[in-house]
Amino acid sequence: MAPGGGVLYDVIESRPKYLKYDVEMEKTVKTNTRASNSGLYELLECPVCATLMYPPILQCPNGHTLCSNCKTRVQSCCPICGFEMGSIRCLALEKVAELLELPCRYRSLGCHDNFPYYSKLKHEKNCRFRPYKCPYAGSACSVTGKIPELVAHLKDEHCVDLHDGSTFNHRYVKSNPHEVENATWMLTVFKCYGKQFCLHFEAFNLGMAPFYISFLRFMGEETEAKKFSYSLEIGGGGRKLTWQGVPRSIRDGHRKVCDGLDGLVIPRNLALLFSGGNCQELKLRVTGRIWKEKQVIRN
Repeated sequence: MAPGGGVLYDVIESRPKYLKYDVEMEKTVKTNTRASNSGLYELLECPVCATLMYPPILQCPNGHTLCSNCKTRVQSCCPICGFEMGSIRCLALEKVAELLELPCRYRSLGCHDNFPYYSKLKHEKNCRFRPYKCPYAGSACSVTGKIPELVAHLKDEHCVDLHDGSTFNHRYVKSNPHEVENATWMLTVFKCYGKQFCLHFEAFNLGMAPFYISFLRFMGEETEAKKFSYSLEIGGGGRKLTWQGVPRSIRDGHRKVCDGLDGLVIPRNLALLFSGGNCQELKLRVTGRIWKEKQVIRN
């Protein structure tokens, strides 16, 4: 009885020790794996721009690697040893990269997925968590951020008017002929349905002919923008032009919207006719409305 009990006691006591050992081994393996991957990431960093390299990854005769974009920056000389950088590719390192998975660069903004090395860049170009660019037209503003941050930025830095409501009525006046030719309406932001919209008005040329265009952009993703519609109307002297459309996401730059003529397009001669007077002064009233499309419930 005693020997049997002793054996049973030893077995029961020994199992937690092996379980603890397994857990410790798993932690060690994970730590070593992370350390190994960290070392690989360092190998894949370009020594010039310090970003991850993608094919073609070039190498000098001594085996030092460089991304193809930086070859001209170093005048085709290896930044490590000074040897000439030819067109030799480091195929081994390119193959190793295929085995890696990397987190999205916008992890801190909410994207927690990992992606194969060569798929990461493609994902990041369209990641829904990537920050938005400042939508202010006519400036080289490089500020990016989330929508609430950009709204505050537009108000504080660009002195943009913020309005609540889904309807608007703007009067636009330019008395200087030069301003008439290069008219750019200061951006206006409207808040309705818990979202923000940007109203634009600016001059452009279609061929040699001068035009104006007014359009609305949605401060959010395109999938959300498609849930809304808007209308614009402009007129004077018993004449009017109307436009109805879907707001574009601010992911699309305002120049892209202009080039696509996706808005209320007004020939300058007609705009001046609407304005009355001596055809040298712009006096336009733009009215509009934003509404949310009803969702069709399907059984």
